[in-house]
Amino acid sequence: MQELIDSNKYQVFIYGSKAHLPFIFACHSWVVLNKKGSISRWEVVFRKNKNQDLGYLHIDDLPPFKGISILPFVNRIFSKGRMLGYIEGDSGSIAEQVINFVEQSKATYPYLNKYFLVGPNSNTYIQWVLNKFPELNIKLSWHFIGKGYNIKI
Repeated sequence: MQELIDSNKYQVFIYGSKAHLPFIFACHSWVVLNKKGSISRWEVVFRKNKNQDLGYLHIDDLPPFKGISILPFVNRIFSKGRMLGYIEGDSGSIAEQVINFVEQSKATYPYLNKYFLVGPNSNTYIQWVLNKFPELNIKLSWHFIGKGYNIKI
């Protein structure tokens, strides 16, 4: 997906991947931001961040387009990530607004310090972003367990 990166644009990529064992029937989601060449990966994972201010939110723990580890805590075998959708634009675009919203989520995400397998979780976080920007027109399937958690905007 690196070939889609345009360092002159604002781009938002929503990704999903099969979850790790034993929850392989479920999916994990994350967002990749390209802020005119500055690329970052944002996601909520099952372990707290070493930076306690971020709770369960992780930034750049894995390369942007890499899937997730199939075995928890063993970063050797990864599932393949799949792009669920993306948007791009120039200054003032929806893409730039999404990037600003995600970057502010360190202070605004209501479940920063709460995580459960059925939600709030990674999919709750991504659904929270998608709910704020319905124009993205991205729908998470039923495999994204936690997407329907009681999300507050």
